[in-house]
Formats: sequence, C-alpha cells, structure tokens
Amino acid sequence: MVKAVVGANWGDEGKGKITDMLGKEADIIVRFQGGANAGHTIVNNYGKFALHTLPSGVFYDHTTSVIGNGVALHVPTLIKEIQGLVDRGVPKPKILVSDRAQMVMSYHILFDQYEEERLAGKSFGSTKSGIAPFYSDKYAKIGFQVSELFDEASLKEKAERVCVTKNVMLEHLYHKPVLNPEDIYRELLEYKEMIAPYVCDVSSYLWNAIQEGKEILLEGQLGSLKDPDHGIYPMVTSSSTLAAYGAIGAGIPPYEIKKIITVCKAYSSAVGAGAFVSEIFGEEADELRRRGGDGGEYGATTGRPRRMGWFDCVASRYGCRIQGTTDVAFTVLDVLGYLDEIPVCVAYDIDGKITTEFPTTAMLEKAKPVIEKLPGWKCDIRGIKKYEDLPENCRRYVEFVEEKIGFPITMVSNGPGREDIIYR
Repeated sequence: MVKAVVGANWGDEGKGKITDMLGKEADIIVRFQGGANAGHTIVNNYGKFALHTLPSGVFYDHTTSVIGNGVALHVPTLIKEIQGLVDRGVPKPKILVSDRAQMVMSYHILFDQYEEERLAGKSFGSTKSGIAPFYSDKYAKIGFQVSELFDEASLKEKAERVCVTKNVMLEHLYHKPVLNPEDIYRELLEYKEMIAPYVCDVSSYLWNAIQEGKEILLEGQLGSLKDPDHGIYPMVTSSSTLAAYGAIGAGIPPYEIKKIITVCKAYSSAVGAGAFVSEIFGEEADELRRRGGDGGEYGATTGRPRRMGWFDCVASRYGCRIQGTTDVAFTVLDVLGYLDEIPVCVAYDIDGKITTEFPTTAMLEKAKPVIEKLPGWKCDIRGIKKYEDLPENCRRYVEFVEEKIGFPITMVSNGPGREDIIYR
C-alpha cells in the first residue's frame, strides 16, 4: 500500500515527525519533490536531527530510503547528510537514488543568490539553495540527469553548451565571474563518483515493491500553499507539493496512492514572504514562537524565525482539499496549553464580503481574518495517550477544527517525540 504524508499549509507542519512515526510500518520511504531548501526536524532516541534531502525514515534499519526522480538532488548535501547520521551512531541507511533525478549544480546556488541580490526588496524569500534555477533548467531542458553522468563524452559537450547560456547571464545581468566548462565537467565527475553506489531505476524498483505488497510512504516537502499552481503564487516553491505529484515524482501509478495523510498544525506558521491572513505580531507572536515546535519556531534549514498566526480554517480546508486528504494529522496541540482563550480564523473578510473559500493571491492580499475564540484548557497535555483523556476544552478545539475543515482528524500529536501521538 502506498501512503503519502504531505503538508496542509505553508510547510513546517510537523511532517518529519509523522513520517518518522509511520516509518515504523513502512518498507520504503520516498522523497518525491523539492530539494535541500527545506528541512524536517526529527526527535528520536538517537537525538535531534534536521534532515534536508534524506527521507525521514532513515532511522529504521528495516526501511529503504529513496530519492525519487522529482527531487532536486544536491549530491554533496546528500552525502554529507548520510555521513552526519553515521557519525552520530545511526546505522548507515539503505539508500537508492533515481537515475532520472536531476542534480542541483554549484552554479544553481550562485544564481539563486545573485537573483535574490538583484531583486533586493522584491525578492521571493528564497532559501538560496538553488531550487528555482534548478527547476528552471530542468524545464528548459538544460539540467543534468543522474543517468547522464555515465556517458562522459556527451557530458563534456553538454557542460560546454550549458556554460555558454549561463555566461551570458553572468556577464550581462549579474556582472559576476563567468563559468569555466572544465570546472563544471570536473564537478559532474565528482558527483558521479559520490552517487554511483546508490543509483537505481527507482520506478521499476517501486513497481516491483507494489506488486509484492510492500508498504511505501511518500514524503512531501513544504505544504499545499507553497505549490506553484495551487499556492500563493508567486511566493511559492518551484516543485509541486501535492500528493498527486507523488505519483510523478516517484514514478508510480496514481491509483496506487491509497492514503493521503495531510499534516496540519494546531496554529499557523510560515517561513518566507507571502500572504498570511491569520498572522499575529509583537509579544503575542513572540510568545507563541518561543513555546512552539520543539525549541521554538525557527526554520529547520535557515534558522529564520517563523511568522506566527492563529489556526486558519479557510487555508487549511483548502490545503486539505487540494491534497485529496483521507486523514488529518493535527500537530503541536500541546503548545496551546498556555492560552486562556484560543483565537481561530474561521473566514476571510475581503472588501466587506465574508468567504470561507481560499482565493487567489491578489484577493488574499486584501483578506482580513474573521476570528472566533474558543476557551483554552490551561494545562499540559503531553504524555496523554487516549483521546478521551484530553481536557474537554482541548477535545472541543479539535472537533471544532475538524468540523470547519471537513476532513477527519485521525491523529493528534501532543509532543515532539515519535511516541507523543494520540490515535482517534
């Protein structure tokens, strides 16, 4: 059976923990999109880890971790991450990398930095990991696929060809030093050396695994609202963050994805720029940020303080719908225990018109939150294992959210550890 774990909102919903938890039952865990531009924070008996490229199931010795063809693969980051686990006493994970995955090159990272610099105040809040330049090249058909590393003659020729177009931009748009094709060719040969042991025809491997009835987990990065088609364009990422893309990014039939677990936070947070209707500021935001997550709400990759807000029913309902949610995993509920009353954004007011439908970006920029307040439960709920043992106001909050988003909340996370979970 294939299950997907994806985010309902802006990312940072706690997907890493949920994947790590579901990984116990999985045979294979697949990353199907995105690159090292976002991280997943995992807390387990080995310690606390921020993963960027590896799937969150690498801590189990029974799982195979797969980098799908849809991933933006920065080879040095992957290799460093594998080594980083081994150095901290984690058994070396079994890893397969799709021969159809494409590679993030050193110049993609440079171009990302140069473009952010050029846009200055009008930038897209990139993590400068080379992701947008990488995907631009992929679709402009001048990217390097892992399989191409094994044909050295055409590789050299292609490196020269790519440098021609890149150098025009470097010289005339960015006024930066040009690329040397020899260096690029050498970089590619180094990547070949590093990645060769892991390369595999992933879609064929997964097809066989499905025939054998293996448990496969697809792990998405970021969330619905960062999808380039369905998110808050242009403040989005460059690859589809939706479970539907899992079929493409892993190379499996779409009808095999039977369960879509959409992770949704008990309050809102976002890293990077873009419309965020339920956002809060000042001391109120600082307090939530300090108490949030495990050790505060800061980006796993950038360390940037996340922007904070109350739970947004409009964005979350839309985010779950667009994912095709079968189950909602509701995370960090324990964080809200300090509040006397908990504000929830139940609708948007756009130019005096009240709506519960999530609009396109221009309308979203004008939206004001319609807030309803629920009574808090004023106690620590960590350690509770059964849903009925939660305080009444806490259950009321969960059920209120469930009714507003219209999808079943089947898991409630009440702490950072993999055992801090309540099944409903």
